[in-house]
Amino acid sequence: MWKSVASNALTLFIVALLGLGGVILWGQKQYAVPGPLAQAVCFKVERGASLSAVSAGLEAQGAISDARIFRIGATYGGIAGQLKFGSYLLEPAISMAAVAERLTVGGQSTCGQDVNLRIGVAGAEVVLRSYDAASSGLIEVAKFDPAGAQPQAYQDAVQDPDLRWRVTLAEGVTSWNIVEALKAADFLTGEIKAVPAEGILAPDSYEVTKGDDRSALLAKMEAAQTAALAEAWAGRAEGLPYETMEEALIMASIVEKETGVAAERAQVASVFLNRLKDGMKLQTDPTVIYGVTEGKGVLGRGLRQSELRRETPWNTYVIQGLPQTPICNPGRDAIEAALHPDATEYLYFVADGTGGHAFATTLEEHNKNVAKWRAIEAAAAEGQN
Repeated sequence: MWKSVASNALTLFIVALLGLGGVILWGQKQYAVPGPLAQAVCFKVERGASLSAVSAGLEAQGAISDARIFRIGATYGGIAGQLKFGSYLLEPAISMAAVAERLTVGGQSTCGQDVNLRIGVAGAEVVLRSYDAASSGLIEVAKFDPAGAQPQAYQDAVQDPDLRWRVTLAEGVTSWNIVEALKAADFLTGEIKAVPAEGILAPDSYEVTKGDDRSALLAKMEAAQTAALAEAWAGRAEGLPYETMEEALIMASIVEKETGVAAERAQVASVFLNRLKDGMKLQTDPTVIYGVTEGKGVLGRGLRQSELRRETPWNTYVIQGLPQTPICNPGRDAIEAALHPDATEYLYFVADGTGGHAFATTLEEHNKNVAKWRAIEAAAAEGQN
């Protein structure tokens, strides 16, 4: 009898284990398979929200099929305590596993509203964007000069505690322009006591918080550029003429201002390095322009002959070798080009009418390229008349 009872109990235990195993496998499958969402939604995680509240909200909004499975999956995945507040875009059929990843370790709000202070070569602008369900993306709501009048849409948006803030620097912008834009940004605080040295601020997009200190942000930009330059310098090509990282940064700034075509940067760097090697003056217009403006604003016109002849620490038509400082804040790609130039014999280049440049090894070949460019300019001017 007891053997029969023990046998039946063992059988029931095995069946229970198999059943539990089946439930676990089913739950794992449900956690990983495509979810029930038919169209994209923007889901908001409140500050300090619990996993229980978030899972219930996701189920109520139709983003997940079972709040319990979501909680168990997030818990066993070790990310239950890593919820980040903000608004997140959840795509159609997104799985519970992907939702958990998005709201925790995946890290950044992807819908709602954001403000971006874009600092470019020609000026700065504040751009307000908002999530649009129809396009499943962010659309521009307002754009304005940070030193000008603020549109009502922006004034309304800044009341949202979940509003995200960014500052974005374009490659080739000068330190003076960056400082002037940061001073005009109403969402930043603190005094900037001095304009940072040219070239030491890394062009990039920086996430900030309303009320952040301007000087602290500049320090973050400087640290990023220092790290990028040091990394590129450590892996630089052999035989380069630079004695210091500062000289490489100067060359990178010239390359940055001479071409916006990524594929050309290493070729442009090779031209200037070849000219240095042959004892030729660099003769690059952007350095002359910097000598005129000293990086404060945009020249807005062509160079005059008197400016090309005037000696400044940056006029490479007059001085030998590199200018005394960078002429802008170059991006990582320009730094890489300066430290990993192409191996060419080019000594000249001129615009080719397509947005790029025509390169030449001899003055005769270069003069022919210049003549072609002049013809393109003349034809364009005639077409405007």
